[in-house]
Amino acid sequence: MFDAALSRRPWEYSLHRSRRWLSLLGLFLTALTLHAQTTITMQQAVDLALAKNPTLLAAQQTFLSVKAQELQAGVRQNPYFAAAGSNLTEPDSNGNPYAFSLGAGRLFERGEKRRWRLDTARSTTAETDAQYQLTVQQTVLAVRTAFTNLIIAKAARKLADDNLTDFKKEVNIGHDRYTAGDLAKLDFERLDLQLAQFETDESNAIVAAEQASEQLQVLLGSDKPRPDFDVAGEVVPPPLTLTMDDLEQKGLAARPDLKAAQAAVAVADAQVKLAYANGTADPTVEADYNRNGTDNSLGFSFNIPIRIFDKNQGNKSTAKFVASASRFTVTAAHNQVVSDVDQAYSGYINSRVLADRYNGHYLAEAKDVLDIAKFSYDHGGLALIDYLDALRDSRQVNADALSAYQQTWLAIHQLSFVTATDLIP
Repeated sequence: MFDAALSRRPWEYSLHRSRRWLSLLGLFLTALTLHAQTTITMQQAVDLALAKNPTLLAAQQTFLSVKAQELQAGVRQNPYFAAAGSNLTEPDSNGNPYAFSLGAGRLFERGEKRRWRLDTARSTTAETDAQYQLTVQQTVLAVRTAFTNLIIAKAARKLADDNLTDFKKEVNIGHDRYTAGDLAKLDFERLDLQLAQFETDESNAIVAAEQASEQLQVLLGSDKPRPDFDVAGEVVPPPLTLTMDDLEQKGLAARPDLKAAQAAVAVADAQVKLAYANGTADPTVEADYNRNGTDNSLGFSFNIPIRIFDKNQGNKSTAKFVASASRFTVTAAHNQVVSDVDQAYSGYINSRVLADRYNGHYLAEAKDVLDIAKFSYDHGGLALIDYLDALRDSRQVNADALSAYQQTWLAIHQLSFVTATDLIP
């Protein structure tokens, strides 16, 4: 794939740059549109980060600066012009008359040095592009993670608000019963003390949601977080149907770090050829015109170093070892991709199983237990301590369910990252 990219003709590179800039312009216009919105989806958050995240923009400029070196690599040796004169005030009849000379020359490179410099520069551009794409993937992972954290924090806050509202009603009923003499003072105070836990849950949930919102907005390039910023998304994660083998193949085909390692091989190979080319001697050809009094003459010179001792042998050996090492790096990167995918897939499967258990069984069961306990307590068929136990169990199960959903979402995002593929339906 990289060999094809490196063999692009100039007009193809121009087309590639035009498409890249059009893509960036589209992202910028999207960012302007999204900036006016206060509620965004996950994909909109990713688009906004791609257009405005300062770390990503810095990496983009670094890539462009490396690509600019292709221009420098392709330059040819400049010719030079020389002029000299002596005794310019002396007449022709003088024994030492005026004289002047004009000369031009140029060094001619041998061994296709320019070709291998260009090859090295273009290979380096491909490698840097892959590294830039890795930065893009890392940014997308960070945005999706922060987005999920905010979605879960919002759900936790709503749960805490609802629990507090419901339990306040229960405390008010208990207060009426206590006033009417139908509830002991100890039981009412124990009921009232439980309210503090719900108030604490709500306070912690508010702080967590605000912090998650600010963390996401920073990733989106916001210089000052907006209090009206909001997100919309699903709390329960979607199922994935791809197998581990499918994901491994996607990772091997798309991972930017593996592509960067493959591009580094092309860089190293080009540097080997350049090192050998630099071991050849470059001739300098000069031509000059001389006038001495009334006499005119033309001349030329040809100079070429005789490379007996320095044949660039040290740089040749170094380049070959670097090229050999780069191939081992590709193997290591290949193995790392497979390992990363396998580990991420294992994490997803385990978190998915747990999330499904809560979503399909434990949440409904906890609600059923709490409803029965509340009904029994309100009608005198259950002791307060048993009702509070059921209440605590329900709170814990709901919190654990949100945690399981969050871990499953994060596992999906990690799988998307290690495969460099958008796996979210």
